[in-house]
Amino acid sequence: MTFEIGLTIFVFIMTMIVIFWRPGGMNEAWPAAVGAGVILLTGLVSQRDVIDIIDKIGGASITIIATSVMAVILESFGFFHWAAARLATHSKNSGYRLYWYIQLLCFLMTLLFNNDGSILITTPILILLLKNLRLKPHQMIPYLLSGALIATASSAPIGVSNIVNLIALEIVNMTLYMHTAMMFVPATLGLIFMSWIMFIIVKRRLPEKLPDIAHDIEEIFFTKHFHPLKGSISVETKNKRTRFMIKVLLFVFIMRCLLFVASYFTIPIEIVAVFGSLVLLVWRWYHLGTTPVDILKKTPWHILIFAFSMYVIIYGLHNAGLTEMLVEVCEPIVNKGLFQASFIMGGLVSFLSNFFNNHPALMIGTITLTEMGLDPVTLKTIYLANIIGSDMGSLLLPIGTLASLIWMHILRQNKIKVKWKDYLNVSIIVIPITTFLTLFLLYYWVQLIFT
Repeated sequence: MTFEIGLTIFVFIMTMIVIFWRPGGMNEAWPAAVGAGVILLTGLVSQRDVIDIIDKIGGASITIIATSVMAVILESFGFFHWAAARLATHSKNSGYRLYWYIQLLCFLMTLLFNNDGSILITTPILILLLKNLRLKPHQMIPYLLSGALIATASSAPIGVSNIVNLIALEIVNMTLYMHTAMMFVPATLGLIFMSWIMFIIVKRRLPEKLPDIAHDIEEIFFTKHFHPLKGSISVETKNKRTRFMIKVLLFVFIMRCLLFVASYFTIPIEIVAVFGSLVLLVWRWYHLGTTPVDILKKTPWHILIFAFSMYVIIYGLHNAGLTEMLVEVCEPIVNKGLFQASFIMGGLVSFLSNFFNNHPALMIGTITLTEMGLDPVTLKTIYLANIIGSDMGSLLLPIGTLASLIWMHILRQNKIKVKWKDYLNVSIIVIPITTFLTLFLLYYWVQLIFT
């Protein structure tokens, strides 16, 4: 092993340790930035490389930031409390029915926004609801855990629901439209299976009958946060508020669809995402009288730093020769056939994700694939197998994704303890089976649409 590879691997491992550890609640962007700084000082990543990195992650980062802005706007509209109230109403005091509504909510929030944004939206909603139902901690955990797993895994069907997926799309020169055509059906079927098997596992811990909610969650929020003289949505009836929320969600859905239209016509999707965010900001200003200034504070700008820094570190590993070593190891596997390659590469990315986080794992796996000179269909299929490993297989351990780390952080802030034992009791059964099934479905779906 050369000194360059050894140094870069050391920097990478130390960066990941600090990200997992998060001393003092440190944001994950800071250790990533320090690691990237060390790599830049070594000269392993040149100025030309930095420009290439910015080009690759720029559009993806802007798209994710714009989507996060939409999530912040939804919160200011009172969506969290409105959604919690709807879940309570439609569950009709059934703990089992609540489980399935939570699964649907988490799936849709990830599709409408992204996996990190979905965790930031759905986790507070669930905590608000479950506490209002006066459930005991051991009764809350199955709902919170199953919701987090499905929210994170739901970034697989469409590439725009995960920043690392968007970045990887740029690397393999694949459109968002093609990603969805090849991935949506197998990944969605995999998610349905995942929800079903989780339900079987956690059913005995779910309350069969839920108590009545202690307070009207929706009414308390709107009474507290809005003044009747504003004439805003806060003073209207619940039915009118529901119609308003549906209009907002419909707008977000339309903007989401336009991203795929833009991708099909090779229009930069970040333009559509930014436009949608600006329209929602104006809409909020009109209804609530809230200027866009607060968005500057609430938007997770650290995502830009994290994405850039991690990519610099991965580029350092690439330039030091790590991907060449991986090509030598993986090329004979890939040459055995598409079926074997999909399972082995998807499994490899799953393994790397659980121990080193899915962001670097998918980037390394994707860059390695591009160095093999594969034909377009083979490259894209194995890349999608990597996505399944990165988005689903990475959930075996609670440190495999940034979304999982955010989820655990939110729970700690709300003094809810989820032990690794609680997590593994579900994930150790659900994740390997779901990942295997989804890889199997992907292979046969690709054979169906390309032959």
